[in-house]
Amino acid sequence: MSGGVGFTQYATAAYTDNILDDYTYYGMDYIKDKFKVDWKNPSDKDKKKATQELVNEIATEVTLYGMEQYEGFPTTLEDHFGGSQRASVLAAAAGISCSIATGSSNAGLNGWYLSMLLHKEGWSRLGFFGYDLQDQCGSTNSLSIRPDEGAIGELRGPNYPNYAM
Repeated sequence: MSGGVGFTQYATAAYTDNILDDYTYYGMDYIKDKFKVDWKNPSDKDKKKATQELVNEIATEVTLYGMEQYEGFPTTLEDHFGGSQRASVLAAAAGISCSIATGSSNAGLNGWYLSMLLHKEGWSRLGFFGYDLQDQCGSTNSLSIRPDEGAIGELRGPNYPNYAM
């Protein structure tokens, strides 16, 4: 792992408690209002089918909400140092929201990775000092065509070729 990533994973939940809660509760309210998923009383009948369109919608909404909140409160933006915690907090809230809506951990993982891509697209980077969170934004073998089966460049993660070795 690159510098800081381990600490980020270890400390993010405790250090960003209320902010992570806010973004996650926003996601819970969104899936309840839009998709009628009762996250307080989970039921198989409430689960939505895990589709890429659903993941795109939920993860994008939650990530953009979080980014707007960070921009509205610059001290929080600075306090969550170097992008490492910002990226993790946004991705966690997006992933949790997707998982709860669908009952699928894979949908949550896809929401996490989409959030990382949206974060990088919106703010041009995920990390700081050249470390773009190699271990947090999706590896090349998380996609349908693995790199050892053709090395298709378009399917590589957002930080290729800077994966931690």
